Amino acid sequence: MEYIRVTKENLEKEHICCAISNNKDVQVVSKKAWLADRFDEGLVFLKSVERGKCFIEYIPAENAWNPIHAPGYMYIDCLWVSGSFKGHGYAGDLLSECIKDSKEKGKKGLCVLAAAKKKPFLADPKFLKYKGFEVCDEADNGIQLWYLPFEKGAGTPSFKECAKHPHIEEDGYVLYYTNQCPFNAKYVPVLEEVAEKDGISFKAVKIRSREDAQNAPTPITTYSLFCDGEYITNEQMNDKKFRKLIDGRK
Repeated sequence: MEYIRVTKENLEKEHICCAISNNKDVQVVSKKAWLADRFDEGLVFLKSVERGKCFIEYIPAENAWNPIHAPGYMYIDCLWVSGSFKGHGYAGDLLSECIKDSKEKGKKGLCVLAAAKKKPFLADPKFLKYKGFEVCDEADNGIQLWYLPFEKGAGTPSFKECAKHPHIEEDGYVLYYTNQCPFNAKYVPVLEEVAEKDGISFKAVKIRSREDAQNAPTPITTYSLFCDGEYITNEQMNDKKFRKLIDGRK
């Protein structure tokens, strides 16, 4: 498999999302704008030449849009291999490139979000364990921080206190999200429309800065849905899934 590193110079022409074919789609536009602002902060986006069917996105942990404490580490935003590309070792290839690059940059190791059981849009814990990662912290909602130190005594990453006990003091449905995930640009407005139409208390809180992300009340900032203060899910939803969730909680 041949891989391409997306940069400021080639961002506009490169395809970055396997699920969206149109580069002018609002989802792609929002994601590319988010990426463009992160490149100067050390973000790396490495993808296959096959229209983004598999990619890895990582950034120095100090600049990650997550409430973690991991000085000297590299944080993996996303490692994604989809469809027929699974099972061919591409995830291992991408992770190996990340490790190589991170070591060359003098990093202490890698860290990434997962859970004891695989959750949507999070790293596969079985894969992480196979590659030598270990759990170094866990929030009350079961979201875990995994790490792979490159040497002994590298220090252990952890969640900030604000993320260890995901809870907010607001009634109704409250969604925290960023433009790191391209799907949010399309589906967050869909949820807002459903809520308005059905008379549901709903508020979408867009995290617009690294500082706000690093002090968020949830380990997952790309998409975290709360209901009456309780954390519910990190899975992006369309109108049908949202209504099903609401009906199930009545």
